[in-house]
Amino acid sequence: MNRTTPSQPRGKSDEPVEETPAGTNGTARPRRIGTLVAVALAALAADVISKIIVVATLQDREPIRLLGGLLTLRETRNSGAAFSIGTGYTVVFTVIACGVVVAILRTARNLRSLPWAICLGLLLGGALGNLADRMLRAPAPLRGHVVDWIELPNWPVFNLADSAIVCGGVLAVLLAARGLQIDGTRVSDDKDDRSNEPDEAGQAGKTGKAGQAEGAESGSEPAAGTGSVAGSTEEPGSAPEKP
Repeated sequence: MNRTTPSQPRGKSDEPVEETPAGTNGTARPRRIGTLVAVALAALAADVISKIIVVATLQDREPIRLLGGLLTLRETRNSGAAFSIGTGYTVVFTVIACGVVVAILRTARNLRSLPWAICLGLLLGGALGNLADRMLRAPAPLRGHVVDWIELPNWPVFNLADSAIVCGGVLAVLLAARGLQIDGTRVSDDKDDRSNEPDEAGQAGKTGKAGQAEGAESGSEPAAGTGSVAGSTEEPGSAPEKP
């Protein structure tokens, strides 16, 4: 008898389908791009507006001391990175800032975690705030000096963009330490899923072997019964053997 192999159902392909991370109730986690954009715009707006006010009121003027000298408002120009680091590498830091912005935007495609959306929004807004100064302020595009105006005791002068970058960086470290990923899953959950896969495979193998054994027993019982009946049946008309 010719055996026919089951054909593949139409309309289905062998290509793997990308799975969407599910929430605790089994539903797909929503994307958090809107939260990222909102936080980034808020950080960027606060930085730009504060710099405009500082340049208009504090440029070429005496600094303003507040809280008994704990906080000083002083307008300075910074050609380096955050907190006046690397003042001789303005172009290099401009290119790095552009790379950071592109990397955050690419990462946002898989963003489904609210804490990570806030974190990346702070980083994006801070990077755009300082990048705008480097692109638009004197002395030249890509070489513009960043406006800094917040001074604390024994601390370099900084601005709100620097504060957003630092807060975003600290939050990223805390989230990574807790095992929370950008897609909303946790590292511990992934490890538990991978550890359960061998157990499920072993149970499936045991079930398959038990099914094969039951099939073999059910297939051998009728043959044995038929043989015993045939051996005990005598042909009609045959005489019984004499002792």
